[in-house]
Amino acid sequence: MLDLLIRSGNPLIAIDTPDEERAVEQVRAAADRLEQPLWEWSMTDGLQRRTPDGRIDFILPGARPVPALARIAENIDETLFLFKDLGPHCKDAQVHRMIRDLLPQCMRRKSALILVDALPLPDEIRRFAIQWELPCPDAAELEEIVKRTYQRLRRENEELSARLTRSEMDQLVQSLRGLGADEAERVVASAILHDNLLSVDDLPHIVEGKRALLRSAGCLESIAVDFAAEDIGGLTNLKHWLARRRGGFSRKAREFGLEPPRGVLMLGVPGSGKSLCAKVVAADWRMPLLRLDPGLLYQKFIGESESQLRQALRQAEAMAPVVLWIDEIEKAFASASAASADGGLSKRMFGTLLSWMQDHRHPIFIIATANDIAALPPELMRKGRFDEVFFVDLPHDMARREIFAIHLRRRKRDPEQFDIERLADVAEGFTGSEIEQAIVAGLFTAFAEERELADEHIESAIKETRPLYVLMAERIAELRAWAADRCVPAD
Repeated sequence: MLDLLIRSGNPLIAIDTPDEERAVEQVRAAADRLEQPLWEWSMTDGLQRRTPDGRIDFILPGARPVPALARIAENIDETLFLFKDLGPHCKDAQVHRMIRDLLPQCMRRKSALILVDALPLPDEIRRFAIQWELPCPDAAELEEIVKRTYQRLRRENEELSARLTRSEMDQLVQSLRGLGADEAERVVASAILHDNLLSVDDLPHIVEGKRALLRSAGCLESIAVDFAAEDIGGLTNLKHWLARRRGGFSRKAREFGLEPPRGVLMLGVPGSGKSLCAKVVAADWRMPLLRLDPGLLYQKFIGESESQLRQALRQAEAMAPVVLWIDEIEKAFASASAASADGGLSKRMFGTLLSWMQDHRHPIFIIATANDIAALPPELMRKGRFDEVFFVDLPHDMARREIFAIHLRRRKRDPEQFDIERLADVAEGFTGSEIEQAIVAGLFTAFAEERELADEHIESAIKETRPLYVLMAERIAELRAWAADRCVPAD
C-alpha cells in the first residue's frame, strides 16, 4: 500500500505511530522495491543519504530542519525523503512555507516526503498530507518477535527454558495481536522473566500486559477478569455454546473453514448474571475485556458523539483479539427504533454500529446485554450481527443451589455445612445477585452476634428481601412472553 501511495504521486505521506523502527523499515523496503534513493532526517542525526546496501554516503549535520529542506529542494528528482518528528516544526512559518513549496516540485518529479511522527501532525500541515497507517505485525512477525526475544533473554540467562507446542505458539501469537513490535517484545520479555519459562501458562501474563499497555480511555474501559465458568451457577446452554466456540479465533479453525464467532446478545432479568458472563468468556478464552459504556457516547457538540463511537471501535480493533462488552445496550440505541427528539443522532449512531458489526473482520467477540430488548430496533437482532440471542431467566432450583455454594465458598465457608436445598427452596424466584446479597446480609448479622454464619442467618435475610420477581412481576412476565419464541434459553 505504501508503494502504491508513492507511485500514485502523493507528495506528502504521514505515518503517525510510536513504532518508529518498523515504520522506518517499511519506508526503506519501499525505497528498495521502487529502486529510488532515500534521504533521512532527524534532529539527532541530521540529513543522511542511504544507499540500497545501507551505507551512508552523504551527511548534512545540524538539528534544524530548514537547511535540510533547502538541501532537498536541490536534489528532488525521483527521491524519497523520510523525516522523523518533523511535525512540531511545522508550526514554524518558514518550515511550513518550505514544505508547501516542495509539494508541487515533488509531484512533478515523482518524489515524496514521508513524515514519521509519534503524535498526529498539526493542522497546519495535516490537511496537505495523505495518511498511511502502519499495519500491526502479522502472525509471522509476532512469532519471530517471540523467538527473537526468547533467544536474547536466553543468551543473558541460560536458566531460561521454553515449552510450547505448535498450537500453543499460535495461541500466544494470537494474544499479541494489536501490539506494535516493541510493545510485543516487552510483553513477551515480562512474561518469560516472570517464571524463567516460556510456556502456555504465560498467556494470562501476556493478556494482562497487553491490557496495561493499551489502557483504554474515553467510553471504553479495560476490565480485569478473575472469574471462571465455574463461578456462574446455571446457564448450562450458554456455557456449552461458548465452550464449543472457544477455539474459533485460532489458525486451526480458519484452516477448517470456520469464521470467528461474532458475539451474543443476552436479554434477561437484572441481576441474573448477564454481565458476569462477559468476564467469564474473557477469562476462559484468555482475551482482554473491554467495556463500552453507552452513557459516555453522547456528547453535547454536533458530530462529537459519532466520533466517540468510531474512536471506541478503532480502539477495540487495535486491541483485537478482544471481548467487547456493550452493557445495557438499549440505553444507547433504544430511541433509534422510534421517533426521538435528538435530531436523528441515535439513528446515526445505531447505523454506525450496525455497519461496523456487519463489516469488520477483526477477531472481536461482542457480548451485548439488555434488560428490555423489545425497545431495541429489530435490525440489531438478525443473524450475521450476533450469532445468537439468549434469554437469561431467573435461576431454577438446581442453579440456585450452585449459586449458594459458589458464594459461600467465596466467603471461605464450606457449603456442606449448610442446608443448601432448603435455602434454595426458600429463595425461589431470587436472582443470583439477590442470593449473594442474602449471604452478605447473613454474614453481617452473624458478625454482629459474634457467631458463625448459620442457615438461620441466611434464611432470615431471604425472608426480609423483596426480590425483583415480586417488585417487577408484570415486567418479568412480559420479558418471558416476548422471549419465548424469539430467544434461546440460556439454561
